[in-house]
Amino acid sequence: MADPLLRELDHYVVLEPAGADQILTAAETLVWLEGHLQGLAAVPVDLADLVDGAARARRLLDTACELELGPGLAISWFAVRLEPPGHRHS
Repeated sequence: MADPLLRELDHYVVLEPAGADQILTAAETLVWLEGHLQGLAAVPVDLADLVDGAARARRLLDTACELELGPGLAISWFAVRLEPPGHRHS
C-alpha cells in the first residue's frame, strides 16, 4: 500500500522508454496512465476487477510506480514535491 504522505503530493515525474521525462499534475498523470492502459492487449490481472480505465489508473497511481507495456518495455512514475516559487532552503 502506498504511503499516505504520497497522497498529499500533487505532481509526478513520468518516465517513458522512448520519450523525455515529464512532470505532470496528479490529474494529468491519471490521464497518462489511463492512456497507456488502453493500449495494452490485456489488462493486468490485479486491475481486471475494476470497472473502468479511470479506476484502474487510480489503483496504479496509489499502489505501484511501474507498468510493463511489453517484454523489457515499461513506464514509471514517481511522486515529487514541488517547492512554491521563491521558497529557498536556509
